[in-house]
Amino acid sequence: MGKVRVIEIHEDVFGDNNKMAEEIRKDLKEKGTFFLNVMSSPGSGKTTALSAVINLIKDKVKVGLMDVDIESSLDADKVSDLTGVPAIQIHNGGLCHIDADMTKRALNEFDAKDLDVLILENIGNLVCPAEFDTGAHKSIMIFSVPEGDDKPLKYPLMFSVCDMVLISKIDTKDFFNFDMDAAVKNIKNLNPNATIIPISAKTGEGMDVFAKWILDNAKAF
Repeated sequence: MGKVRVIEIHEDVFGDNNKMAEEIRKDLKEKGTFFLNVMSSPGSGKTTALSAVINLIKDKVKVGLMDVDIESSLDADKVSDLTGVPAIQIHNGGLCHIDADMTKRALNEFDAKDLDVLILENIGNLVCPAEFDTGAHKSIMIFSVPEGDDKPLKYPLMFSVCDMVLISKIDTKDFFNFDMDAAVKNIKNLNPNATIIPISAKTGEGMDVFAKWILDNAKAF
């Protein structure tokens, strides 16, 4: 049997991406624009929740949205129609993520210099987006009651990298076997510092807390 040589290369494969992400963060901070990355699985209610919270904050700060999808501009159009804020659609060529280079190119098309808050509605996926730094100042993850309280156990990296976790569609708790205490415990075991806010974009429950979190972080960053 032939011998196998093992070659160790101690180099971060995400090195270039992370460097560009830091440049994006610094540039937007200098412009006074708080950049928020929002991730979730498909169907979590991300677009609806973002539209609702934008309507709560848009009279206090100038907001813009960049939406990522494989095809169509449905989500960006929906947010723009419901809120009146500027929005652009990013088509990522069928990839499962958006990275810092894609973000930078989108920013070149979407002048953020006059924005107080820029929201990136990331592609619906609980794996790839967690691996790529987009240059955001803060990251949010949304998961919904119908997805189950064990979701953090199945996708630990996603829940580990976020500053805040929104538990959405809490108005459906009576229809699903969802243990809120278990969900919070599962999240905190992975990410003790995460802020956790249960919300319902339909009833408005928790949305004022979500809005305050954005405004406080935009002011403090």
